[in-house]
Amino acid sequence: MPPHTPFPPIALTIAGSDSGGGAGIQADLKTFSALGVYGASVVTAITAQNTRGVTAVEDVSPEIVTAQIDAVFSDLDVKAIKIGMVSRRETIAAIAEGLRRFERRAVVDPVMIATSGDPLLQPDAMAALMHELLPLAIVVTPNLPEAALLTGRPIAEDEAEMTRQAEALVGSGARSVLIKGGHRKGGDATDLFFDGDRLVRFPAKRIETRNDHGTGCTLSAAIAAGLAKGQPLAEAVGAAKAYLHAALSAADRLTVGEGRGPVHHFHAWWGR
Repeated sequence: MPPHTPFPPIALTIAGSDSGGGAGIQADLKTFSALGVYGASVVTAITAQNTRGVTAVEDVSPEIVTAQIDAVFSDLDVKAIKIGMVSRRETIAAIAEGLRRFERRAVVDPVMIATSGDPLLQPDAMAALMHELLPLAIVVTPNLPEAALLTGRPIAEDEAEMTRQAEALVGSGARSVLIKGGHRKGGDATDLFFDGDRLVRFPAKRIETRNDHGTGCTLSAAIAAGLAKGQPLAEAVGAAKAYLHAALSAADRLTVGEGRGPVHHFHAWWGR
């Protein structure tokens, strides 16, 4: 850890709560802890969900979102921010205003659909996400369906199309993009990182497991943890990818629920 970085470094997650504990705020805080980072949180929504799906969502008011942001930044020395589930345009506007007020950028995970297939983003929030949050992103981390929705293009079936969509998202205002390839068919799960100048491949073999709940939340939170510790962005992305790969590899050691269980955030400690 660089000597100028205070201990512990602090990262903030702005996201929804998952009552099942596998994704959202809960996954982010587990990831921060596993990677040696103190986690603060701003709750944007409360979901009733478990490993089998989402049964209810109640959004937190924009005023409470703003109050949480003010409370955190008025006291804590936040080194990195991750933004996850923001289902309403009013919530997005409140977050964007807070980031601008405190002159901050964030890792933006455009959560639109849960692992179970349940929609998590209201239709009128798409434009707000594009125009309000993408320009404030250090990196935006869509999976293939999310990148297609954000760019208005078909779901990418090869790296050439993934690259075109990454270029389109940078052109829309994001400083950089990590398009996650986990939804592609076959044994490869390569992600592509593009920052406007360079394209970096992060290859990985696909992990065959049913316990993949919270993968997107975990990856983006791990990137934020790396940034909080002072890592350059591309290095933070690579370290986050390695952490998620290990968490997925160990996921079948967990028995949580009857559906798609969570990745194993504490694989390095539990069950040894």
